[in-house]
Amino acid sequence: MGLALPWKARISSTLRERGTRVEPSEHIGGGPSPAAVDATSEDAALAAACRSGDLRAYERLHAMHGARMKNLARNVLGSPADAEDAVQETFLKVQRSIASFRGQSSFATWTYRILINTCYDARRSRMRKKEVANDDSEESPRREPRAPGAHPTLRMALERALGKLTRHQRDVFLLYEVEGFRHAEIAGMLEMTETASKNTLFQAKKNLRQMLEPPRAGLGEAQTR
Repeated sequence: MGLALPWKARISSTLRERGTRVEPSEHIGGGPSPAAVDATSEDAALAAACRSGDLRAYERLHAMHGARMKNLARNVLGSPADAEDAVQETFLKVQRSIASFRGQSSFATWTYRILINTCYDARRSRMRKKEVANDDSEESPRREPRAPGAHPTLRMALERALGKLTRHQRDVFLLYEVEGFRHAEIAGMLEMTETASKNTLFQAKKNLRQMLEPPRAGLGEAQTR
């Protein structure tokens, strides 16, 4: 999968903590922070400029979100080349369908939703191609990816564990823990409720803990007696 994350700095707290992160938009004094208000205003202005056909606005959109979109697409698709194609296709779709944007979510959330759906389409297309290729060469068994060396690294172990999660669990985990999106944003991207996003993340972490935590020594000793 090739996840882009400083794993050693994040994975221990990710697997131990349960929903303890404070959402970036929360403000101690109550209500949205000034930074959040400015971001909302800029988002609305950018959407209006794109709707008017201002090409500089699309350049601004790419400058603001392009790198993060590529990172997300690479984590979902596992390939830098496929990620680049998905991001380019997303910007074309944004330009073609900007008239349908109604402002029910932020312009950025709407754009990321298009990116995620584009990645889903690419993933389904790739799976279909693999099925056809496997049908054409049944006598050549597919080699499973293996970690270098006898002992897989934590990163490789986590990538394999993520591959065993359901699609929604994996995507919510990547969006929240890897990309740093808030549950409100994830809800808009994946078209689910915030509560569903939080519950899905909790279940994803629970499943990852079960797959990654080593067996308890006491249990192993009891079984050998």
